Amino acid sequence: MNASTTAMGVEVLGATKRFGAFTALDDVTLKVRAGTVHALLGENGAGKSTLVKGLVGYGVLEQGEIIADARQVKIASPRDAQALSIGMVYQHFTLAAGLSVEENLLLARGRVPWKIDWPKERAALDAFMRSMPFRLPLDAPVSSLAAGEKQKLEILKQLYLRQRFLILDEPTSVLTPQEADEVLGLMRALATRGELTVLMITHKFREVMAYADDVTVLRKGKLVGTSAVADTSRDRLAAWMMGDESPKDDPELAEARPLRKPCGANAPVRLQLSKLSVIDDRGHAAVREVSLAVKSGEILGIAGVSGNGQKELIEALVGQRRVQSGDMRMHGESYRATREEMTRLRVFALPEEPLRNACVASMSIAENLALRNFDRAPMKRHGWRLDRRAMRARAERLIAEFNVRPPVPARAIGTLSGGNVQRAVLARELGQAVDVLIVANPVFGLDFASVADIHARILAVRDAGAAVLLVSEDLDELLELADRIAVIAEGRLVHETVASGADRVALGRHMAGHVESAGRDTAQPVTVHA
Repeated sequence: MNASTTAMGVEVLGATKRFGAFTALDDVTLKVRAGTVHALLGENGAGKSTLVKGLVGYGVLEQGEIIADARQVKIASPRDAQALSIGMVYQHFTLAAGLSVEENLLLARGRVPWKIDWPKERAALDAFMRSMPFRLPLDAPVSSLAAGEKQKLEILKQLYLRQRFLILDEPTSVLTPQEADEVLGLMRALATRGELTVLMITHKFREVMAYADDVTVLRKGKLVGTSAVADTSRDRLAAWMMGDESPKDDPELAEARPLRKPCGANAPVRLQLSKLSVIDDRGHAAVREVSLAVKSGEILGIAGVSGNGQKELIEALVGQRRVQSGDMRMHGESYRATREEMTRLRVFALPEEPLRNACVASMSIAENLALRNFDRAPMKRHGWRLDRRAMRARAERLIAEFNVRPPVPARAIGTLSGGNVQRAVLARELGQAVDVLIVANPVFGLDFASVADIHARILAVRDAGAAVLLVSEDLDELLELADRIAVIAEGRLVHETVASGADRVALGRHMAGHVESAGRDTAQPVTVHA
């Protein structure tokens, strides 16, 4: 790196950002010291992304000040952030897959001459690459790189631009442990040498304790606390992240929460998994020998930080991913998640990001509401023809019942708000008798009214006798809705507790995969019985 490049300190004072009636950031102050690695912790929806978007110009803060190099600055666009040498490595790759490593590095500059002096540029890029602790072949196509190599290239892009302040958004989510240590070790070394300041968004306590100098925790848009890592502990961070008090001790929450009806010892098991294993898109084990059972009339909540196998578990249950080994059963019957089985066994689902995973955005609300049963009467007639009148009549009934807005069956579902898309999917899935409901992060990013409505409908399905498997990264949601909570870490179920007696701090430690035993971290699998 250029010798003139030095780390830059950044402060955010009184940051506030609202989206309509929702306050994403509420008077948050953050100080990142020059030449340090600063970790930013918080559950989904805590305000982390909103805060860093304000620093890189993708979401201007409504209130608050930004101080860089001890002077007040204004960041109204990504160009402003670039001029201040503030860069960001996003959780999802921003590479041009059809180009080479060297071409991606050149494109990162933003302004490229119409005629490139390739011998000169290659010599400069080669010298830059030789100065880096890890290297990639300049002529390698990005499409040929592994996920870890692509993440390294994203970081190399920012170092090539000589950024002085670098934001990393979940930088190790696609890396192996060895690659994660290599990347974070580089960040730590550059910060220690005073060449770079790093603000790292992460869910992983191990990374915080091993590589960060300071840590800040946000919760529900508010600053919970900041500490030097040397002066804190995993338990304290877990308490900050999950909340110190349990809702069972909060009389207001206890009064607002509907009374649970125990499902009873003799209630039938509706959903059962035995030693289920599923691999991810890279061929790695994502779900590892998971065993669980859910009875009629109960909600089993699965808690865990993002990337611990929840996505693959849900996809296996709804037929979007093949099972590697193990057994799935519904009503005691072998289950392979075919459309016919889901219909016959009355298995329904509300997957994460429904607009991408449960809808066709360009199709109308009425057509999306018919995806489950378009090929059955009364919507199918004369053997193959769709009865559009019957489809519209059913859509109008479900739209009214589930309060989908605007109530226009012909409107493309992709034009609706997130809460109304979720209501429409719920209408399709819950518009008939349900025996098993599989739900993943059902209210992420939604307004309070939508959250209350969707939660009430999930509870109503449970009270009507369905077995509900609820996967959520929001611990408050699980404590409010679930009868039992199991924790998934590194693809294994490692802890189970009754929701009414759950300890937030203990859950947080298990979720982070850091339960110390015999002087080392362990994640022992458990079988979750009904």
